[in-house]
Amino acid sequence: MDRERVLQIFRETGVLLQGHFLLTSGRHSGEYLQCAKVFQYPRYAEEITRALADKFKDDRIDIVVGPAIGGIILSYEMGRCLGIKTIFAEREDGKMTLRRGFEIPEGSRVLVVEDVVTTGGSVKEVMEVVKNCGGEVVGVGAVVDRSGGNVDFGVKFHSVISMDVKSYAPEECPICRTGLPLVKPGSRNIGKSQE
Repeated sequence: MDRERVLQIFRETGVLLQGHFLLTSGRHSGEYLQCAKVFQYPRYAEEITRALADKFKDDRIDIVVGPAIGGIILSYEMGRCLGIKTIFAEREDGKMTLRRGFEIPEGSRVLVVEDVVTTGGSVKEVMEVVKNCGGEVVGVGAVVDRSGGNVDFGVKFHSVISMDVKSYAPEECPICRTGLPLVKPGSRNIGKSQE
């Protein structure tokens, strides 16, 4: 899948948002990628996920796991494309964990997936969960690498597209100086200003 096709899908589905956003990492940005919008359309979800799954098809993966919420649908689609089990990790008392009876058997070869990677914090937390269960993280996959190729997980890493989207430490954010309200996007807060 080439870059122009990915961007065409993003345009058609309204993935790329403009404004003043508070990212999960705590940094601010003038752009936000709401990849969940792609997953509203099964044909696009399959096309994008197939392109990513093809990069891992020879890695003998046993389980795909993604962090909730952004990695749930991608994890499922990756498991479907690869014909393997899929689960997700979620926060409990602020800590990433496996719940709902999900397990990673010791020695399992695990692929961790996420919709958008910026600093890689959520992915690294899931990697730690996998290691604590006795699994081996053999790769990380993402729809978008918004670090511009700068994030390092210490394992094979592929994304469908890499974008160098600027982000700022809150105290250095030029958008804050314009007075544009800060919005925390995501499943519960899209469109709501930070107070």
